[in-house]
Amino acid sequence: MAMSSGGGGGGLTNEINVTPMIDVLLVLLIIFMMVVPMARKAIDIQLPDPNPAVAPANTVSQQIVLEVLPNGAFAVNKEPLNKDNLVKRLTEIYFNRPDKLIFVKGDPTVKYQDVIFAMDMARQAGVKIIGVPPRDKTATQ
Repeated sequence: MAMSSGGGGGGLTNEINVTPMIDVLLVLLIIFMMVVPMARKAIDIQLPDPNPAVAPANTVSQQIVLEVLPNGAFAVNKEPLNKDNLVKRLTEIYFNRPDKLIFVKGDPTVKYQDVIFAMDMARQAGVKIIGVPPRDKTATQ
């Protein structure tokens, strides 16, 4: 409390000392200015090329597609196979290939266990599998 010694009828006046409050606010401001840039997290992303190279239309595709057909039949790039020679043929195909990647495409009418069987056979041949969902029958009609 301070007493004012002015000429207007001397009484006590209550004045808040704002200097310590400003000091605290400045310290908090400095702390937040230092903490906020350190709290930012970066996300690494890979954007697609804005000018992609267009492949000619008659380029031969190097992708291998394993189709699971009804009645226990299989096809690798339209080459019909059966359960007995599936692993052998996949091993022959991927023996000299550096990228061991296959797409598995199941017919909508086959059982799920047949697709899993085909994927297991491809894994036995040392192939990395990417599943392709079957096309909806209503979309083609």
